[in-house]
Amino acid sequence: MKKISTIYMKRIAQYLILPVAFMLSVVSSPAKSIIFSEKPADPAIEGRWDITIEDGGKKFPAWLEIMHSGHKRLVGQYVGITGSARPVSIIHFNNGKLSFSLPPQWEEEDNDLSFEGSLQGELLTGTMIAADGKTYNWTARRAPLLIRDKAPVWGTPVKLFNGRDLTGWKALGENQWVVENGVLKSPRSGANLITEKTFTDFKLHVEFRCPSGSNSGIYLRGRYEVQIEDSKGKQPQKDLLGAVYGFLTPSEMAAKDAGEWQAYDITLVGRMITVVLNGKTVICNQAIPGITGGALDSNEGEPGPLYIQGDHGPIEYRNIVLTPAK
Repeated sequence: MKKISTIYMKRIAQYLILPVAFMLSVVSSPAKSIIFSEKPADPAIEGRWDITIEDGGKKFPAWLEIMHSGHKRLVGQYVGITGSARPVSIIHFNNGKLSFSLPPQWEEEDNDLSFEGSLQGELLTGTMIAADGKTYNWTARRAPLLIRDKAPVWGTPVKLFNGRDLTGWKALGENQWVVENGVLKSPRSGANLITEKTFTDFKLHVEFRCPSGSNSGIYLRGRYEVQIEDSKGKQPQKDLLGAVYGFLTPSEMAAKDAGEWQAYDITLVGRMITVVLNGKTVICNQAIPGITGGALDSNEGEPGPLYIQGDHGPIEYRNIVLTPAK
């Protein structure tokens, strides 16, 4: 056997001693030197916020949720004037001052959106720099919980569409909707359509026919979109048929072929929604976190209209029946 050199033996000793020395230093060090500093949850800012963005005298809705992630960070999700809920990776909040940014989604420009604000009691106020570089003022109030203390008592069903004309409805823009043979049709992209009456809690039955590649949606109280899209054969997603757009994914894809009549039976009580698509329950009594992109406003505590999209392609509806809660 060859003799092991003295230098080689010293190197082996160094490799063995260093890890042991490190372990001893960790054990012997005070606990505070190896525990991360904690940042407790801050109830002053955490939660859901209904936002109103101001633009030249006009008001547009948005929504923000702020939550803690472990001990050190605040994170969240944001819904803008259009699009779906998008994650916010970090939200800064210190001494009553709020700031965060997030990447563009459907905006044409490739610039981050930047928000700054301050908390004053139960009100958040601030400014937003949009992807186009323009600055807008915004205010936010805590979103209501919308918890009901008892089960609803249902009233008398109401036909919202009479099968003859647009009585009880109004177009948001130049009207392209027509009624033919008892069917409400939008032959091309154009204006959205809303009811003149507003509602709080209800059960809704509606039948629809979506051509291949087309897209529409039904907004409950004018704020929460239940998606309509040609989705046969696709895996369930938050932006496909059966979803509450951007928030709730259906449990299965119960779509029929494009061009066939399909049906929704939807129950909305407070924030709790159940969606039955073509006879299958695909969302069962889940809470809608907040408004979806394209909402009419962010006043979640108020009644709102039924609103159907006509700006995403041709679509047809019939047998629109709403049963309100007393």
